[in-house]
Amino acid sequence: MNRELLFPTPIYIFDHNDPSLNEQLERDILNWMQQDAGVKKTNVKGWHSTTNMHMKPEFKRLVQGLFEAQHIIYQEEHYDSEPFLGGMWANVNPPGGMNRAHIHPNSLWSGVYYVKAPKNCGKLIIDDPRSAASLSRPALREENVPERIWREKSYEPVAGRLIMFPAWLTHCVDPNESDDTRISVSFNFLQKTLMI
Repeated sequence: MNRELLFPTPIYIFDHNDPSLNEQLERDILNWMQQDAGVKKTNVKGWHSTTNMHMKPEFKRLVQGLFEAQHIIYQEEHYDSEPFLGGMWANVNPPGGMNRAHIHPNSLWSGVYYVKAPKNCGKLIIDDPRSAASLSRPALREENVPERIWREKSYEPVAGRLIMFPAWLTHCVDPNESDDTRISVSFNFLQKTLMI
């Protein structure tokens, strides 16, 4: 017997261990929030900054780290050309704050970087992208279900963790059930077109 597992959905996880970066990001994001009402997107009870975060000099260190990760992904995914950052924004979710299910259209890769992530502050949930698979939900044994047949995957936020995924993946953020604020940064990468 041969078994082929086709059409995988790659999720890339990078861990950054520089607490000084998160301290600086938290300070600058909260300062920004005090000066700007932000925008309403998928956020519920939370603050969503404008999407020009990558153009602000105080966030340059994080932007550089995102590009480093994206270059690794471009190598792994066998992409031609180079990535460019189409937008980047901060999310501040107080207790009860969440983000409704959504995708990031007109982008190639999206993701989240966790600046502050207290326990029980809201998992990232990613849904199975195969819409046709939802038409059949066979009963499964409860023990040791392999990841390849899960219908959703949840990620516990960890300060300093970067998660990147294809922009077409439907995802949401569970409500913050902690007594503290959750702070994260989201972004969209695209691919530079080749000039002929």
